[in-house]
Amino acid sequence: MLPFYIYYSMFGFQRVGDLIWAAADQRARGFLLGATAGRTTLGGEGLQHQDGSSHVYAATIPNCRAYDPAFACELALIVDHGIRCMIEKSEDVFYYITVMNENYSQPSLPAGAADAVLKGMYRLTSTATRRGDSQVRLLGSGAILREVIAAAQLLTDDWQVSADIWSVTSFTELARDARYVERWNRLHPQERRRLSYIGECLAGDAPVVAATDYVRAYPDLVASFVDARYRSLGTDGFGRSDNRASLRRFFEVDRQHIAVAALYALAEAGSVAHDVVAAAIEKYALDGDLAAPWTC
Repeated sequence: MLPFYIYYSMFGFQRVGDLIWAAADQRARGFLLGATAGRTTLGGEGLQHQDGSSHVYAATIPNCRAYDPAFACELALIVDHGIRCMIEKSEDVFYYITVMNENYSQPSLPAGAADAVLKGMYRLTSTATRRGDSQVRLLGSGAILREVIAAAQLLTDDWQVSADIWSVTSFTELARDARYVERWNRLHPQERRRLSYIGECLAGDAPVVAATDYVRAYPDLVASFVDARYRSLGTDGFGRSDNRASLRRFFEVDRQHIAVAALYALAEAGSVAHDVVAAAIEKYALDGDLAAPWTC
């Protein structure tokens, strides 16, 4: 039997992290389910209940497989995979999976995406009319993936900018694979160079914008392994008591801020004028003079 332990995600690695390390040292197996995950899903209870860091902590434990799925189809695959690894293959690993408490439509998994979900990311959809024509790549995970999807629509409708949308189920697994590949290349200099999975997914020079419900250090786990211009948005700072939409606006991870970040990345690359970015900031009523959310 495999244990399942479900709790507010804030009460996981932050509160009992030493016990989790002890379990890892003892080669424990099982599932930790961090519920009401992220910094903006449990809005009514303030900073004591809002988790923005647990995935960063989880990434430091070698035998912890950490995932932040957005959809039920992703979650089902991850749980099934974990059971097979721990029971059938007798692997001494345990799984940390963050889950949300929001009600939203649950799409079917795109055909052929099952392995990609387990590796850490898959191409969900695109607003480009032809594959490969997208001007920017948008990455989202967990609670913020739907904001990323909405941001892609804003870019298309308001600014005629096309975007690929990637669901990232685990920045941790992506970074782990990339480090393995980087190490192999370094120690085999005369062999044909290998390419990491994220390197394969994000080949090319179209800018990348990643947004999550966690601090920016989480999506930045993979920043050094992406050759294209890479910009991240996250929920750095203390928790706040407010509704979800207000919290996502405050932490600058809502659809409007993601769209502006994408336009700015394109402006940095010389693909759009900076005047377009300024127009978007005005259109979406963003106040650039507000204090950064991570300041007290």
